[in-house]
Amino acid sequence: EVQLVESGGGLVQAGGSLRLSCAASGFTFDDYAIGWFRQAPGKEREAVSSSRHWDDITYYADSVKGRFTISSDNAKNTVYLQMNSLKPEDTAIYYCAAAKGILRWRLRDARFYPYWGQGTQVTVSS
Repeated sequence: EVQLVESGGGLVQAGGSLRLSCAASGFTFDDYAIGWFRQAPGKEREAVSSSRHWDDITYYADSVKGRFTISSDNAKNTVYLQMNSLKPEDTAIYYCAAAKGILRWRLRDARFYPYWGQGTQVTVSS
């Protein structure tokens, strides 16, 4: 059974940092892409960053480029999202999702990720 468990969310002041973790189990890590998505109140879910583990292709939303970094620890089957220079507009529930063999141009499309974690709240105060 595929399971994804996020952690690391919390309350931080603008300009601060957080590191989110997504612990994955139940599948062969190297065959999957892991994506981070977020959803703010009243807004649609949007892609933040994704990474394909078999070729290290990554995606970043324009709004987070230069501030967020996706990385992984294959030994721990865990993907991280390091978030620096946080802004109030980064406030949202952050979800990690997994997809096997996803095409590169679909990395940002939530519809192609069949497995999802429960989400972790990130709140950035001004």
